[in-house]
Amino acid sequence: MFVHVGGMLATGLAEVTSDPAALDGRGWWAVVVSYEGKITCARFEDVREAPHPDGSWRAPGEWRSSLDQDEYMRGVERIRAAIADGVVYQANLCRVLSAPLAGDAEIAGLGTRLARGNPAPYAMTASLPGMALASASPELYLARDGRTVTSKPIKGTARTEAELLHKDRAENVMIVDLVRNDLGRVAAVGTVEVPGLLELEEHPGLVHLVSTVKAELEPGAGWPELIEATFPPGSVTGAPKQSALVLLDELEPVPRGPYCGAVGWVDADAGRGALAVGIRTFWAEDGLLKFGTGAGITWGSDPLGEWRETELKAARLLEVASGER
Repeated sequence: MFVHVGGMLATGLAEVTSDPAALDGRGWWAVVVSYEGKITCARFEDVREAPHPDGSWRAPGEWRSSLDQDEYMRGVERIRAAIADGVVYQANLCRVLSAPLAGDAEIAGLGTRLARGNPAPYAMTASLPGMALASASPELYLARDGRTVTSKPIKGTARTEAELLHKDRAENVMIVDLVRNDLGRVAAVGTVEVPGLLELEEHPGLVHLVSTVKAELEPGAGWPELIEATFPPGSVTGAPKQSALVLLDELEPVPRGPYCGAVGWVDADAGRGALAVGIRTFWAEDGLLKFGTGAGITWGSDPLGEWRETELKAARLLEVASGER
C-alpha cells in the first residue's frame, strides 16, 4: 500500500476510515471520494519526499465507452431541452471508458508514465485496500490552510486559446457562482471572494479557463462540513446542482466512481490539505482499467462539438496508458 502525491511518498498504512471527521484529528491522510459519495480516508505513518515508485505496466486492451457517439449526442440534446424548460442552466455529461487490464500491470507503473507523459499539478497515484488509481488531475477542488479554503474550478477546454468559445466563458462564470454559493454555506459571513476569474492555464495538449474562489471557514466547521456543503464538485455536475444531478443520473448508464469525485491529501497535524477533482483519472475495477471523460453542456452547445471535447480530453491520457507517449 502506498500513495504518491505532491512529490511525497506515503507508506506504512496505519488506519482506514470512511469518517471525514478523522481529517480534523491527527496524522497524514490520503483521501479518495467517489462521485457517488463513498469516502476513503487512509492514514499513513511514513511520509517523505521521494520520486514516484515504478512498477510493471502493459497496455490495456481495447477501450469501450459507456455511451457511444450517437448516445452521447442525444444526451446533449436532452440537456439542451432541459435548459429550454428551465430545469438546468448547465450540466456536465460524462462517459466512462473501460478496457481489459493486464494481469501483471501495476498502478505504480501507470502513475510513473503519467508523470512523465502528462504531468499535472494535482497528480496522485494510490494503492489502497480495494482501490488502485492514477490521476493526472489539473483541477483543485478544495485546498485548506488553517481556516482559509480555496477552490479553482475549470470550465472551458480547447487545444489553443483561440479555439475557446463564448460559451466556455459563460459556463465558467456560471460554475464560479455555484462554487461561491457552495462555499458560502460553511464560510464566515462576507469572506467569499473571487480573486481570479477566467484565467488561462496551459496543460499538455490543451488549455483551460480557470477561476479562483476563496473563503474563510466559519467557527466550528471542518472537513466533514466542507465536503458536505460542496460535494460533488460544481464543475463536474451543473447548475443548479441538485437539478443537474437528477438529470445526469437519468442520462449516464454507469457510476462514475472516483472520476469526478475527489482525490488528494490532508495533513491534520499541520491543518493543511489539497483535494483535486478526480478528472484525468484511471482506476482499476473488476479486471478493467477505467477512465472517465465529459463536457459541460449549455444551451449554446453543439452535440458533435461536445463529443469531440470528450475525445480531446481523453486522447493524450489514453496514449500514455497505451505506451504511445
